[in-house]
Amino acid sequence: MLRRALVPTFTLLLLLLLFASPASAHGFGQSYDLPLPLWLYLFGAGAAVLASFVPIALFAGKGKTTRDAPYRYPRFDLLRTRLTRAVLTGQITLLGLRLLSVGLFLLVVLTGLFGRQGADSNFAPTFVWILFWVGLGFFTAFVANIWPLVNPWKILFEWAETLAHRLRPGSSIELGEPYPASWGIWPAVALYAIFVWVENVFSGSPIPFNIAVLALSYSVLTWGGMAVYGKEAWLRRGEVFSVFFGLLARFAPSEVRVNDPKVCRQCSDDCGADGKECVNCYECFERAAPEDREINLRPPAAGLARPEPVPPGGVFFVILVLAGLAFDGLLETPLWTQLRIATSMPQTLGLVLVPLVFLAAYLGFVKISQLFGGGTPPLAPLAAAYVYSLVPIAIAYQVAHYYTLLLIQGQGIIRHLSDPFGWGWDLFGTAGYTIDPGVVGAAFVWYSQVALIVGGHVVAVYISHLIALRQYEDTGRALRSQIPMLALMILYTVSSLWIISQPLILEENTAPSQADAPSEPAPPENLREPPMPNPR
Repeated sequence: MLRRALVPTFTLLLLLLLFASPASAHGFGQSYDLPLPLWLYLFGAGAAVLASFVPIALFAGKGKTTRDAPYRYPRFDLLRTRLTRAVLTGQITLLGLRLLSVGLFLLVVLTGLFGRQGADSNFAPTFVWILFWVGLGFFTAFVANIWPLVNPWKILFEWAETLAHRLRPGSSIELGEPYPASWGIWPAVALYAIFVWVENVFSGSPIPFNIAVLALSYSVLTWGGMAVYGKEAWLRRGEVFSVFFGLLARFAPSEVRVNDPKVCRQCSDDCGADGKECVNCYECFERAAPEDREINLRPPAAGLARPEPVPPGGVFFVILVLAGLAFDGLLETPLWTQLRIATSMPQTLGLVLVPLVFLAAYLGFVKISQLFGGGTPPLAPLAAAYVYSLVPIAIAYQVAHYYTLLLIQGQGIIRHLSDPFGWGWDLFGTAGYTIDPGVVGAAFVWYSQVALIVGGHVVAVYISHLIALRQYEDTGRALRSQIPMLALMILYTVSSLWIISQPLILEENTAPSQADAPSEPAPPENLREPPMPNPR
């Protein structure tokens, strides 16, 4: 039946392609004619996601139709070879990464407090908003999660622990209070919401002094959480960047694994309970003997379909990540501007409403999926089971939305390395470097964004189907349950492409570096050079 529906769909699509008229767009200071109208791109993208469901339904998940069947995937241990083992686990490598991380953290604080306060002349804004938030996020999703190795708050806390042990053997700076199980990762949810507010709403986000104060404030909170509830407990549940990068790491083509179940029995997260595999638990990995450790290559996105429990707050955290990216894209579109004028709605209220709308839509489609699947399992565990299938969508939109920012505005770090404080230094001879906005063309940006968003949604459909096969022992029920989820993925595809295609309206209260921006509507987001933060 699905195949019969696809035939007229693609026939109509081909006819529209033949008779479509061009549309115009502008970006990077140059004009560019889209060969097709926007609505046709939206239609084609949705049709591509729909078409992807056919081979997925026919071939994905064969032999995995029982709920208790383990989720397996091929993997290769990089520690098998001497060279990669020496590079990845050598003490010199690890010490160098730790010193570099702490040095960069201190440089952000010092340049923020004592450097020039222009966003374009100070190291802190470019490093924090572009290299750290965007660049490290990309690296985590597409390579590996190195945040547990380079987290400066963790490193400095461990150094303080070592110093305390040497001064008073047997002493500890951890109070050891039990972390309330009902909290789950809700502290990280609250901190991520604050971070999104600072990133998108707070007009002072690119000011170096504000960045330094926020970094110091977050340091007090993080070290306080580690001291009260224990380092590992707070990193796993309350430290927002550990939770966020851990989420992206589920998509990454690499993982860390511990083979000895005895090590996992001592884990604060009970990662070895019920015979579960210990994957991406850095607490166990650090404690395990070298022969019990693995650093594996695996298929991308394989970690998203692993049968692992979602902690309290985990569903809303994923929704908030996805909604936060959409909110960032919506903020300067004509639709949002008109809505604010018509309703006088403050941006902060919008930041509250958008995630709630996303959550309501997600739960609604999951409920319909439950009904299509025969009324089981209950809504709450089903929503938790499906939520990681949204991660490829968030990653695809994050890359599509931010990669031009990284490629273009990220070049500013070359200048800042020679003059981090903006005092007129030229330490490495690069202080006069000027940003080249022509590294990517407008046409490439648009088509790459279309490909990224469609690809991310296709992966999401695949992951959702694997999860459905685990939820339902009957393949027919699993397939029927996926029809509403497929509709949700198509809806996300169309809305994501629509957002990135909209012209941006630059407001008067944006970052200082945007003060000279023209007052008329800017080119479409996907076809223009991104300005400095408030990070776009």
